[in-house]
Amino acid sequence: MPPVFAHGRLRLYLLKLLDEAPRHGYEVIRLLEERFQGLYAPSAGTVYPRLAKLEAEGLVTHATEGGRKVYSITDAGRAELADRGGELADLELEIRDSVTELAAEIRDDVRGAAGDLRREMRAAASASATRVEDESWKAAKEDLRKARQEWKEQARRAKDESRRAREEAQQARRQAKEAQERAREEVQRIAGQLQEQFAKSGGVLGSLAGAWLGGAPAAGSAGGAGGDASTATDAGAGRSPEWAADLTATGDPARDLDRLLDRFRDEVRDAARDRGVTSAQVAEARRHLEAARGRLGTTFGVTS
Repeated sequence: MPPVFAHGRLRLYLLKLLDEAPRHGYEVIRLLEERFQGLYAPSAGTVYPRLAKLEAEGLVTHATEGGRKVYSITDAGRAELADRGGELADLELEIRDSVTELAAEIRDDVRGAAGDLRREMRAAASASATRVEDESWKAAKEDLRKARQEWKEQARRAKDESRRAREEAQQARRQAKEAQERAREEVQRIAGQLQEQFAKSGGVLGSLAGAWLGGAPAAGSAGGAGGDASTATDAGAGRSPEWAADLTATGDPARDLDRLLDRFRDEVRDAARDRGVTSAQVAEARRHLEAARGRLGTTFGVTS
């Protein structure tokens, strides 16, 4: 029998079930069996360890109700589910294929059993001169009738499940595409605003980074928290005119801004880790950041 879930896919589908509603472990097992129309039911030894691992990763949490653990998805779990929306759509198609393959195997088993039964009945009929239809013959015919009925029912259920899975996968793909389009439009809108504001900033981000990495002046001195903002900008730029020059423009202002802020944060953090940091330095850093926040707020049109 082929695997029902590829590697890591049962984990993703458990997140989907918990995103629908909080559930306890037995309910998760029952839902999986229903989704496969009874053709597949995972064991407790398959589901519970994966739920425990998801909880250890912070993707799900649980509360005890009536002596049972009821699992719920966390914000981190929803974020992973959203990030893997395309993979989830593919998983729905895989489930449809798994149902089809399982139904095919059942159909083949039923056909094989029916063929063996027919051969046995022919042999029994040939061996009997009178071909009397005794009780065993009637039972064999009834078994064959039931086997055929069961095969038809399994085939019908597999066909219905395959159709439903295909429709759900198509809907999921449409929703994922619409979400991507909305996200792209929002990013483009924000990027346009940032591009306009960044053009008006006069290099204030580079000046701020220069003030930090080149040695921030003391509070109350020229360029300090109590000094003139333009003096601080000129002093910072003079000390480190080439800061972040290796970060070439990408054409996306929002991304360029994120890269500058990431560089600034990483270098300050590395400096503090390598040289150590005191409470006085933290207080001094707070004053410089407050002054920088005010200048950047003016640059981006934000009032505090």
